[in-house]
Amino acid sequence: MKRAILILSAAFFAGCAGTNTGPGPSAAPVSEQAPAGQAERSAKTHTELGTLYLQAGNLAVALEEARLAAAIDLGYAPAFDLMGLVHLALNEMPQAGTAFERASQLAPGDPQIANDYGWFLCLSGREQEAFKYFEAAARNPLYKTPTRPYTNAGLCYLRVKDEKSAEANFQRAAMADGSNAQAIYHLSNLAYKRGDYFNAKKLLGELHRLMEPNSESLWLGVRIERKIGDRQAEASYSSQLRRKFAGTPEHQALLQGNYE
Repeated sequence: MKRAILILSAAFFAGCAGTNTGPGPSAAPVSEQAPAGQAERSAKTHTELGTLYLQAGNLAVALEEARLAAAIDLGYAPAFDLMGLVHLALNEMPQAGTAFERASQLAPGDPQIANDYGWFLCLSGREQEAFKYFEAAARNPLYKTPTRPYTNAGLCYLRVKDEKSAEANFQRAAMADGSNAQAIYHLSNLAYKRGDYFNAKKLLGELHRLMEPNSESLWLGVRIERKIGDRQAEASYSSQLRRKFAGTPEHQALLQGNYE
């Protein structure tokens, strides 16, 4: 899946209630399981529709669909997970936390919910709690997209300045999905920061084969080529940055000669 590389996103995205003591046993995501009855089928439909609205940026309708789903089936965990994602997008952290906690209580072994709740915890400054949820989600053998929690773990490790652990998780994310542009960008950037310029260049080339360059990747290219000493490649990246992304922070840094 090709996405803008610097979007920090938790996910692209029941049993009975119980006490949440952390990630539970391995299980397929509840959203992928066949609905148990009419109420759950209806809740699933509203949740899936709300997810589409969330992806389209229509947060008000997405939240309404999540609330409808939860009202129809109070035990349908993905409805509360969606509710949490919408509140998170709205920066309504207390409401997001309540929704994610409910989803996790209803389905403690669900890897999608573990991933989403982990991202909420990370953004709430509870990074050490978040890591166990990312790990549980990624290691669930029935989870189809372990690249997501590995990527989120990498981003979360960057927040606590642990670049070694961040790189290890971005490498896992890229191994799980070779088209994960976000992970590849960060691997290139981390290689640049530690002075491994030729590996950074190689990774950036892989990134640009997956997606069109954006301001962040072009600016990284400028700095990599400047360190390597390839003035022609540096000029090419600089020209693209000026033409396509004038006014961005990266363009301003280029104009000011602020390469670090």
